[in-house]
Amino acid sequence: MHETAQRTVGGCRLTLVQGDLTRASVDAIVNAANPSLLGGGGVDGAIHRRGGPAILADCKRLRTIQWPDGLPTGEAVLTTAGRLAARHVIHTVGPVYGRNPEAPRLLAACHANSLALALREGLRTVAFPAISTGVYGYPVERAAPIALDAIATHLDAHPGAHDEVRFVLFDAATLAAFAAALATLACK
Repeated sequence: MHETAQRTVGGCRLTLVQGDLTRASVDAIVNAANPSLLGGGGVDGAIHRRGGPAILADCKRLRTIQWPDGLPTGEAVLTTAGRLAARHVIHTVGPVYGRNPEAPRLLAACHANSLALALREGLRTVAFPAISTGVYGYPVERAAPIALDAIATHLDAHPGAHDEVRFVLFDAATLAAFAAALATLACK
């Protein structure tokens, strides 16, 4: 992974890279989870496969004690990272595009709630994927500005709380969409 774009927001480096999220060496990576928290395809499946059974065990525990009906869209929970380079995984469920008029608000909530959880847990470096832009169908050109604005709003409200928020994006097209959104991001 090498950096392709960076900006400082609220004293935090906001970085965009193309690469494999499961290899990010950070305090926490964010999983674009499904409501069951029990693994799936895309980023979710890759995190569970590489991280190993400890992540699934934590997810099952969360389902038993906190979210028996599944994690609601926009919420965030923390588990171990198992064998991943990261220390923790923050799981959040993004909206399925076109099914809910509240999709933009819910996508923003995924990012805001993930960083709020990281703040409560003292996690200074966090890496995100492009939430909801895979099988959930959110157009990356629409998702990127929502994600970056939610992150910037959190960082502006909590200056110095994080050292780096990184988007680890799987392909060049997704990276380009996020870079275009970052270039126009308005920060306080």
